[in-house]
Amino acid sequence: MAVAKLERLTYWYPGAPEPALRDACLQVEEGLTVVAGPSGGGKSTLLRVFNGLVPHFHGGRIAGSARVFDSDITSTPTRELARSVGFVFQDPELQTVYDVVDREVAFGPENMGLPRREISDRVEEALNAAGIALLAARTVRTLSGGERQRVALASALAMRPRLVVLDEPTSQLDPRGAEIMLAAATSLVARGRSVVIAEHRLERLMPSARAMVVVDGGRVEGVDPGSWRRPPASGRVPRNAPPGGEVWSLAAATAAFGDRVVLAGVDLSGRSGEVVALCGPNGGGKTTLLRLIAGALAPLAGRVERRPVRIAYLPQNPTAMLHRPTVRAEVAMTLDRSREHDRPEAILEELGLTAVAGRYPRDLSSGERQRAALAAVLPGRPGLVLLDEPTRGMDAAARNALVGLVARLRDQGAAVVLATHDAELRAALADRVIEVADGSVSETVPEAASR
Repeated sequence: MAVAKLERLTYWYPGAPEPALRDACLQVEEGLTVVAGPSGGGKSTLLRVFNGLVPHFHGGRIAGSARVFDSDITSTPTRELARSVGFVFQDPELQTVYDVVDREVAFGPENMGLPRREISDRVEEALNAAGIALLAARTVRTLSGGERQRVALASALAMRPRLVVLDEPTSQLDPRGAEIMLAAATSLVARGRSVVIAEHRLERLMPSARAMVVVDGGRVEGVDPGSWRRPPASGRVPRNAPPGGEVWSLAAATAAFGDRVVLAGVDLSGRSGEVVALCGPNGGGKTTLLRLIAGALAPLAGRVERRPVRIAYLPQNPTAMLHRPTVRAEVAMTLDRSREHDRPEAILEELGLTAVAGRYPRDLSSGERQRAALAAVLPGRPGLVLLDEPTRGMDAAARNALVGLVARLRDQGAAVVLATHDAELRAALADRVIEVADGSVSETVPEAASR
């Protein structure tokens, strides 16, 4: 049975000269369908057709036809499609309504007018499936990005949809969280529901995939899942000089988020020309540690010291920092404020953003927005570079460009700290790997050195 069918579907976002989807013909069958392709190629647009956000929410022009469970998406309101199609966005920060986790997960069933007892059962079931039962009473604003991603999944599962659509669901998750997310997806398929997942890291998904779709330049093509091969990992990037003097340090530092102590008595430091990678479970304190180093969060106790250098800080949700009319203007503003004379085009070329330099940053795909935010904070010669999940939403080419950029900044003498679940990024760059969990930090052996 066909879950969804697109026939010669072409879609233009408002004001866009070129279509985001071009003459797409696709039939999605039951089971697990994997959607792959480069950043900005049209994957998210395709996924948003399935729940009617394209065209109802985004507007623009549409030609051809699209049906989901025999409902015409152009004539069916999104509130009706939401009963059959659950959706988890790339940016879970934009998906929450309530401030407490269990209330957020109950939102959909409440709007369906279900009895209170059934709502309670659905919330419990969904929280367990997403592996976040212990977070039920937590306020959403105190959660890490990965924890919010799993709350978004639970919210979708509570609706018990026939089709679940996941847009890069593991981009911010630790290995355990990614396992739970993908186990939930395969469990849905085993129970007779259908799942469509867009991802860049496909190795865990392909053994279970019934179908694969590649979206590139708006073109949609079905391919044999058996033909997929994992791309080769980036190699270790050699350095041109040993690390220098200390740039930042924490001495017995304790920090809290809200009324919860996240880090306690941390002693840690970093040197110029050194890359320190932070790993550990979602909610373990990596983002809090970065904010301490940056000076964005004051310690409850202990001491934080930094040399007087320019700090480049990429937060976990980079969209919040993009507010200029074009990507080029974002870069130019940083260079102007830091009184550096580099051309904005230099870093735009380095990160593969030349083609979108004149675009409004918030109109870009998630992966392109991530690169735009990196371009906005990293031009010139910062002395301290702090990046929170920098490869979120990135394809292999974009990750390789980031590796090259960070290696260049390191060799120019920047002290770099990366909070990341990306093992390949750590293997390519990390001089030291610090695990952050349960309020403390401990040093582990970098992946490249342990092989």
